[in-house]
Amino acid sequence: MATLKDVKTKIGAVKKTKQITKAMNMVAASRLRGAQSKMEAFRPYAGKFAEVLGSLAEKCGEEASPLLVPREEVKKINVVLCTSDRGLCGGFNTNLITRAKKFLKEKQNVEVSFTNFGKKGRAWSRKKNVQIADEYIGIVGGSFGFSVASSAGRKLIDGFLEGQYDEVWVLYSEFVSMARQTPVLKKILPVPPIVSAEETESENKPFLAEHICEPSADELLGEMLPKNVYVQIYSALLETSTSEHAARMAAMDNATKACNDMIENLTLVYNKARQAAITAELMDIVGGAEALKG
Repeated sequence: MATLKDVKTKIGAVKKTKQITKAMNMVAASRLRGAQSKMEAFRPYAGKFAEVLGSLAEKCGEEASPLLVPREEVKKINVVLCTSDRGLCGGFNTNLITRAKKFLKEKQNVEVSFTNFGKKGRAWSRKKNVQIADEYIGIVGGSFGFSVASSAGRKLIDGFLEGQYDEVWVLYSEFVSMARQTPVLKKILPVPPIVSAEETESENKPFLAEHICEPSADELLGEMLPKNVYVQIYSALLETSTSEHAARMAAMDNATKACNDMIENLTLVYNKARQAAITAELMDIVGGAEALKG
């Protein structure tokens, strides 16, 4: 049985761990508010951008831009994998990496490379000897601007046009709620047919306003298609950043509750050991008194 000193030391260690997890929970909650506000502010813009782009693409057709034309044979794929730089966020990174593994199995006969946002995705790619086309560290989970997405998107577009990639996909964590973050994998190059949110919710195709274009629709589409890639990447980074903070907040909350349970159990063990020590001392005193009487 553990001594009183050992149990007391364990209780002190668990209390210090509880302070750390509680502090990390508060930090994650503070960062979550800022990340969530940016994400919710950007979602309507991304939706309207997709709606206008869909209207222009439908009017012009695939001939308007090489970014709309799918390759006859897909041999090389690049995946933009968005993960976190730090751990202690439950199964957040594990779910994303599991989805990446599943995608690799589906594309066994295709050369797949990764553009990694975050240290966790980069570490997994190195461990599995997966080709890393590019990497961006210290972005997800922190403060970043649209320039990060435009810089990465420009490289991907150049690679697609030069024939380095036949397709480009993005894998990120979509923020659904505080308790649910879902891995999402979608194609961004060649630009797939744009479907608005209203169209996915209803069976009937909604009415799209006739946009008057100045300059021509073809020229405007040529300018907007690259920006659509930037918007998709930026939206994925915002979603992943918000999901990371939510996952870490939930994980640290669970860890704090586990610390409370451990403290209660150890306190009970400490009290039992202390009572056993007192009982043993009383028995020694009573035994000594009886011996003196005899």
